[in-house]
Formats: sequence, C-alpha cells, structure tokens
Amino acid sequence: MPLHEKLRGFEWPTLVLLFSTYLLWALATTIIYTWSPVLAVILASIAIVQFASLQHEIIHGHPFENRKLNELLVFPALTLVIPYQRFRDTHMAHHQDSILTDPYDDPESNYLDAGVWEKLPAPAKAVLNFNNCMLGRLLLGPVISQIAFMRSDLRAIRRGDRSVLIGWLWHIPAVTIVLLWITWAGMPLVWYVVAVYLGLSILKIRTFLEHQAHEKARGRTVIIEDRGPLAFLFLNNNLHVVHHMHPKVPWYRLPSLYRSNSAKYLRRNEGYRFASYTEVFRRYFWQAKDTVPHPIWRR
Repeated sequence: MPLHEKLRGFEWPTLVLLFSTYLLWALATTIIYTWSPVLAVILASIAIVQFASLQHEIIHGHPFENRKLNELLVFPALTLVIPYQRFRDTHMAHHQDSILTDPYDDPESNYLDAGVWEKLPAPAKAVLNFNNCMLGRLLLGPVISQIAFMRSDLRAIRRGDRSVLIGWLWHIPAVTIVLLWITWAGMPLVWYVVAVYLGLSILKIRTFLEHQAHEKARGRTVIIEDRGPLAFLFLNNNLHVVHHMHPKVPWYRLPSLYRSNSAKYLRRNEGYRFASYTEVFRRYFWQAKDTVPHPIWRR
C-alpha cells in the first residue's frame, strides 16, 4: 500500500481547523470589529493566512476524496485577489520538481531570466532587489507578485487559454460572497483590504525561501525546523521538501514524518535547512537572500 494511502484516514483535523478559521474570520469582521478595529484586522488577517494554507491542503486532495466537495469548502475568496482555480492550476504545475525556480516554467518562481533583468530600468531593479530581502517581501511582495500573476494570466487569456479565463470568471461569485458578507458585517471594506494585504504579507514569509537556485532539482526545496505559530499557520509547509516528496500526506502528519528520518530529507535536499523562522529573519530581514536574475539558469 502506498505511503499516502496508509496516512490518509478520516481527516477531521482539517475539517475542524477549516470550521474554526471561518468562525474566527466571521467574528473578526463582526463582533470583534465593534470592540477594536485594529484587533479585528489582525485576527482577520490570521484567518486569511490560515484559509490560504487550507486551500493548499484542498489542492492536494484533503480532507475528502471528492475533489468537488473539497473545493466547495473553500469557495468564498477570502483573499479577494487570488482565484482558487488559478492557484490550484499554477501550484500543481509548480510541483514538477524538475522545473523548480525556472523563470518561465515554474509559476511560483521569484527569479528572472538574466537577459530580461538586464533590460529593466534602474528603478525596477531597485524595487525587485528590495523585494529579495524579508522586509521588502513583507512590504512590497503582495503587490509585486499580484502584478506579475495578473499580467501572466492576461497574456494567457489573450492567447485564448479558456482554463485561465474560466478560473477568473468563477472568481467573480467567490469574491461577491465575501463582499456581501463584509457589507452586512459592518467592517468597512478599506479595513478588510488592509487585513487581506497583511495576510498576504504573512504568507510571503513562507514562500520567501521555500526554493533556491541549485544545479540539482532535489537541492532546491527547503526545510525550516520551526514548530511555532508560523509553522501552524503555514500548516507545516516549512518542512517543504517533505511536502514535495509526499504531496498527498496531510499537514498534521508532516512533522512526525520528518522526525522519523530527518537525515534522509536533509540528504535529499542537499542540506538546505534553517533552524527556525527566527533564523530566517535574522539573516535576511535587511539582506537579500540571493540575486533576482537566476544565477545558474540558462535558456
């Protein structure tokens, strides 16, 4: 029996967490907002981060075997700007390890073709270089990635890619549900947009150095041995090479799977490891983690 079949079972932790996330989001946008708008924004942003992490679980076939049922669970677009179907399709393309960090083929790559980089104006280079340190990624990362994402999808739609267009069309009712709730709940839309931006910024902590440029595909995916609040918010995707090797294993099984043979996973990813997110912040808060032009990629 395959490993992921042995570890599946009834995934009640995912269902409980999803219910709790919606509850926190609902309370933050209603009752808690009347007490403290600032606290409401913070809690709403936390719910948005958790929701995005749960969407990632849904993409990988949790908590049910039925894909349509799973996707119905995360239909409302709490993040406002990222269509679920586009997230699903680009993320599954990203899971082809042989293309990880490729500036063209990996939809989640933060690297550019060196030739493209050389043609950019100096201000654009300065912005992208700032985006390569943690502070820049937190402040500018959501805007930069959203612009790149939407430009890529717009080009695909103009080429006649119906799947991309359908993904955005389905996003309209998903966003409408959220906007109707916000209108009824009483939290001003501008406050909710702040919560969304803060949530997307927190998510950038997870993706900041998930993958690095490396000659070997297996050496491109990180292990961050964090067990704190961020690891929970990211549903243990800090153990990222474990997830890439076992994408069907649910989030709550990843830590024990890693601990059962950590040496194997660290051999697998050529020792690309950090002890915690504290270490990541300490090393890269002000300093760029690497270059924007891909250091080893060639067309």
